[in-house]
Amino acid sequence: MSKKPIILLFFIIPQCLWSQVRFVKDTLFAGGDSVVVTATRSERKLSNLTVPVTLINAQTIQQTGSIRLTDILKEQTGLTMTSGFGAGVQLQGLNPDYTIILINGEPLVGRTAGVLDLNRIALGNIKKIEIVKGPSSSLYGSEAMAGVINIITDASVQTPLAASLRYGTYNTKDINLNNALASKSINYQGFYNYYTTDGYSIRPNSNNRITTPITRLTSSQQFKLNLNAHANILLNARLTDENIKSNIAVSNGGVTINSNGNEHNTDANLSATLNYHFTANLKTSFRSYLTNYISKQDLLTLSGAPYNDLLNHLFKRIENQSDWALSKKLNSIFGVGAVWEGVKSSRYDSDKIRKENTIQYGFTQWEWTPTDKLIIIGGIRFDKNATYASAWSPKLSMLYKLNQYHKIRLSIGQGFKAPDFRQLYLDFTNAAAGNYSVFGAAQAQKVIGQLNSLGQIGGLYNNYYLLKALQPESSTGMHLSWEYTPLATTFLSAQVFRNDITNLIEVQQVGTYISGAQIFSYLNIGRAFTEGAELEIKQSLSNRIVLSGGYQYLITGDKDQIAQIKAGTVYTRNANNMSARLTMSDYVGLPNVSKHKAQLKINYSNEHGFFANARIIYRSKWVVNNTNGNEVYDNGDDFAPSYYSLHTAIGKEYQNGIAIQLGADNINNYIDAIHLPNLAGRTYFINLKYQIKYKPLK
Repeated sequence: MSKKPIILLFFIIPQCLWSQVRFVKDTLFAGGDSVVVTATRSERKLSNLTVPVTLINAQTIQQTGSIRLTDILKEQTGLTMTSGFGAGVQLQGLNPDYTIILINGEPLVGRTAGVLDLNRIALGNIKKIEIVKGPSSSLYGSEAMAGVINIITDASVQTPLAASLRYGTYNTKDINLNNALASKSINYQGFYNYYTTDGYSIRPNSNNRITTPITRLTSSQQFKLNLNAHANILLNARLTDENIKSNIAVSNGGVTINSNGNEHNTDANLSATLNYHFTANLKTSFRSYLTNYISKQDLLTLSGAPYNDLLNHLFKRIENQSDWALSKKLNSIFGVGAVWEGVKSSRYDSDKIRKENTIQYGFTQWEWTPTDKLIIIGGIRFDKNATYASAWSPKLSMLYKLNQYHKIRLSIGQGFKAPDFRQLYLDFTNAAAGNYSVFGAAQAQKVIGQLNSLGQIGGLYNNYYLLKALQPESSTGMHLSWEYTPLATTFLSAQVFRNDITNLIEVQQVGTYISGAQIFSYLNIGRAFTEGAELEIKQSLSNRIVLSGGYQYLITGDKDQIAQIKAGTVYTRNANNMSARLTMSDYVGLPNVSKHKAQLKINYSNEHGFFANARIIYRSKWVVNNTNGNEVYDNGDDFAPSYYSLHTAIGKEYQNGIAIQLGADNINNYIDAIHLPNLAGRTYFINLKYQIKYKPLK
């Protein structure tokens, strides 16, 4: 790997950063007391929140050159991007299916194997991204065990027209158009994005080029109707249409099967909200939301066997939330709602029948400010689920301001994740990967019993006889943070967290076919934990230069496996291929989790609109496969190697509305085709933007 690009970067960037010395407002520290809504489902200043929140503003997104949600999330402390079934996000060591993804407070659907592909979310009209870490089911219900990521779009009308064109490596084009109109009673904001790429080769020096050509269209329309001084209506419509040409190679049991074909995904969202202010202290909101995600994949294996996959997920929700400020020291929130959702899939027993579920829920939250230094928030939510057990989700958090320099935040809460349709009803045999089967827990024994009566089952494991109705997974999380701001230009945060999970739903092999192909299903058999510490720092080196960084140390484990290791009943193979007892020093924990993750960023900007930045991301090794047959992940298993990637961008914004930006990602050209298939090699881009803004009245 050539070191010339890295050496050149570190020579050029410091020269740009120190070339001018006049004052400009610090972009990283500006907006440090912004209004945040995700943490409490109500507007609160960032400085008064009782739970840890990461806030990413539009300027940060634009100056890094990020165009997809994955681009900006991978640079945040404590967040790790996963590569299976699309790009998902791992938060505090918990898998992607434990983090709920919202757009303007409404959930996205359409997960494959628990992963919501974040590549499908464009950033061209994003105002900010709010990330809440820790269990948030007390406010958002299922899938919020690890936290919440809320993408808030820009509804402002100060820019009637803005357009940008980006061109990059692999013939990648990203075109954005924003337009806005405003009158006394109506505000309108429209957004259009066109994205296309030829894909990229993960083996650039081989004749076997693996590419993923993609074409994606996104449209978002927002209306605000001011009915009178007390009421307004918000209407939002969003549509994403995506076409992917797939070239897939899947290995199973030592056999690799190659397939090619097409994938078509459609994501449609509609929402309507009526806001009414009775008084300055009492307001209510009526919300309705409809979303439908349709994914269709048609592949043909090289042997000629077809592979067709359909997922149609329909989600509807109505909700009412009322905010009541009883006094200057006491605020309350009350909410009730209902969800209806259904899924049709070729992976279930029939793609003609929609599997359905309904949920009714209610929640309340109380905020008490007994003194200027102390804020306490308590909340609880109840979800009544028609298909499986209901759940209570309490949470208590506090903020204590020791003085003007020190703040302490403590939150303790419970979260839950209900079994999804896949875990209940899946009836799937993968012809593109060795004909293994996965059956949902609700019908696994019935289906496998029928196959056994037909003489197709080669053997049944003990886990088969443990199959029963799934219970919701639950977690208890604790998060403690200390913030230190000795100067207006210095910020330091140290955080520790712990998540204990019970009724963990895991995929387990329950039998085999006569051919030897595996049969899997889902069981509540796990007790797991994740714990760790995070450190973040931001420091203004001058009025124009900001250095920031973050580090996460993470430990995970399966409690049952740890008990077996301590009892001396788990064995592994040593360097001489001899059987030996496994010790805790060799135990790794949960798969796909890195113990260390860090990032370092340096940003420069001046009053003339010039900016430059350099960012480096590091992730330590992580275990991916159990290769010694003991079903426990240890140092003798297969690991993905540690890596780092280096990124930079430089740009200039002119007063006439024109802006230009140049950038390079993965400058060190790190490639791991097996473990990081979504990480392209070194890529370059140029971005041109033009916008018209309303001139302020004098």
